[in-house]
Amino acid sequence: MKNTLGISMFCLVVLSGCNNLKSVADKQQVKVAAVEVPNFQNRGHELVYNMVQKVGNYNKLQQKKDVVYTYTYQTADGKKDVSTEKYSFDGEWSYGHMQQHERTLPDLAGTLEQGYDGSEYWIKHNGVVLTDPAIVKRAIFSRATNFYWFAMMQKVLDPGINYEYLGDKAINGNDYSVVKITFDSKDNKPKDIYQLYINRSTNLVDQFLFTVVDFGKTDPLLMKLEYEEVDGILIPTKRKYKGSNWEAVETNDPWTLVNWRNIKFGNQLTKADFTK
Repeated sequence: MKNTLGISMFCLVVLSGCNNLKSVADKQQVKVAAVEVPNFQNRGHELVYNMVQKVGNYNKLQQKKDVVYTYTYQTADGKKDVSTEKYSFDGEWSYGHMQQHERTLPDLAGTLEQGYDGSEYWIKHNGVVLTDPAIVKRAIFSRATNFYWFAMMQKVLDPGINYEYLGDKAINGNDYSVVKITFDSKDNKPKDIYQLYINRSTNLVDQFLFTVVDFGKTDPLLMKLEYEEVDGILIPTKRKYKGSNWEAVETNDPWTLVNWRNIKFGNQLTKADFTK
């Protein structure tokens, strides 16, 4: 990162304007990982599998049916988005009601709503459907991305993922198993790289490195996590990220902060909750 302004502008798109691990289409079509123990590709695959069992696999999410929570995202310059997020785990439907959006379409005063109902992405401004392709594209990115971040620890066992065990590393008094994750490409375009740091004592991912290839960002960002148990599932409800290198040495830039609060599963949501 060259300066604080640079990372602030980049942070604007990382979690709501990029499709992170895979393309939007890929994300919505991925099948749920098998419940049975797989034939492991290698030690890295096994380490990731064991981590997922610790936090609660995707089957456990599906048993919860759906989730509603409050999402807060604050960039280094203090700009903040606050939304009520709703997801259905079957079909990966997604809805967001943005009460505050200082970094997402800030010129549109009032409330924003975004949704994906399994077949259509849409966005409303103060109750009026918007059709501008550039604005709809923002809704497509944020709906797929927000859902993926919430379920990431479960979805790292999705089909089409490759694992590489990079060895063990001690950081700040903790011992980690480091696993590199890459993704199959159907169109031969470069995909993102994730590097998970799995705490050998807790079996949780305390931090990970990630790229954002779709936005030309091949230098990694470092994400650090804090977990909360909600209805038997460990969820990384407190997150912060900044620039780094591949040795997980962070820059001096300020952190971007992401928090999830008031998480409630099993809200009896229906498709109508996700349809414009």
